[in-house]
Amino acid sequence: MDSTISCLAAWMPRQRWYAGKGRAPHLAIIGSWDLPSPSPGVVVRTYLVVDESALPVVLYQVPVVARATADVEADAAHVIGDPEPGTTLIDGPHDPAYANALLALITTGTEAVGSGARAQGLPSGAGAPLTAMRSAVLAGEQSNTSIVYRPAEEGAAAPIICKVFRQLHGGRNPDIELQTALAAAGSEHVPPAIGSIEGSWPDPMGRGEQAGSLAFAQEFLPGVEDAWRGTLRAASSGEDFTERAEQLGVATAEVHLLLAGLFPPHEASEQDRAAVRAVWDRRLVTAVSEVPGIAARRAEIEAVYDRALQHPWPALQRVHGDYHLGQVILVPGHGWVLLDFEGEPLRPMAERTRPDLALRDVAGMLRSFDYVGGSIRLDRPDHSVDAVTDWVAAARAAFLRGYAGAADVDLADVADLLNALELDKAVYEVIYEARNRPTWTSIPRSAIGRIIDRPG
Repeated sequence: MDSTISCLAAWMPRQRWYAGKGRAPHLAIIGSWDLPSPSPGVVVRTYLVVDESALPVVLYQVPVVARATADVEADAAHVIGDPEPGTTLIDGPHDPAYANALLALITTGTEAVGSGARAQGLPSGAGAPLTAMRSAVLAGEQSNTSIVYRPAEEGAAAPIICKVFRQLHGGRNPDIELQTALAAAGSEHVPPAIGSIEGSWPDPMGRGEQAGSLAFAQEFLPGVEDAWRGTLRAASSGEDFTERAEQLGVATAEVHLLLAGLFPPHEASEQDRAAVRAVWDRRLVTAVSEVPGIAARRAEIEAVYDRALQHPWPALQRVHGDYHLGQVILVPGHGWVLLDFEGEPLRPMAERTRPDLALRDVAGMLRSFDYVGGSIRLDRPDHSVDAVTDWVAAARAAFLRGYAGAADVDLADVADLLNALELDKAVYEVIYEARNRPTWTSIPRSAIGRIIDRPG
């Protein structure tokens, strides 16, 4: 086991989903289970690995396939290492032995039991594929790893995408909970669910047992891209986007209304309002300490927050939680589809499943449109600033118009609250950019100034 830990400790820090960049991991395996092997000598195993160098500790799901070294190409990608002579570990999602066994576990509803942990497949109503599938890992993800399955015979079944959650938390992942419920209710704005995997394992802090989500599979919509790329092209070329933006507002409102019917909302209490304000204040304190220039506008930012508390708030309900143009796709002949209801991946699961303001999603999408304009101004300084500004304003207005009409809400009645939510998002963004992309801080800094200067 020590040799396996050594291999993982050298390999995990290089993976995009590893959260402990810049520090040496201190790993321990607290559980594992095996899936059926396609042939003798091949082991398909999932390790639950806790990184004790993090505060709080982080629990990772690390599927591996152990093969004879002689059967693995010397320069093969996604090799983890050789824990012992003659055996090589491969990152599981990139090996068909694991990918096939994972999909079988989901679609057959079987159970995998191992050392201190177990995994249970839970098929959904969309049904299981009845044909052989070939798999490939989706490129570009950061927090999780998604495997795309396509039928070996063209047209034999719908493609599937299965998200393997890399960081594990107790409780059911909202990505599974919300999308499965929406799909079962007949929503056209989410893909049909195929199934999920729930599991149990020892609590990393030694407090008994935890249970939570391990993976989620749904139909895959091939040949489409997230709206960020398409929107960026449209804005760069000056292509009219208002109709599409308005329909996105309609789709957002329809999902919010359906969620409110599936998961009953509750009125925002004074305790709820105080908790939200406390989050705004904590984020602002961080921004003031880390980003030059924010301190000078602190009082003005707090004034926007104060105005939001002077009016009644809408009821709190389940929401997307991390809503932006990268989380939606426009499917030709079908319309807007929403993805990734996981919420902010680094937030505790208890926070991600808590009822929130639907306007938070609206504010997130408004910020995303603003980022389209900001990125064009940064990448193409020769582009007309006025043209980009007008394009963004038209898209934002159309989105709000579509949302207000479908949700049957007068946004003027909640303008101060929406301003505060958008401002809080911009404060979060300026912290993120200062830490990761300093040259991009001008985008949220400009937004902070514009929101502050709006009439109260």
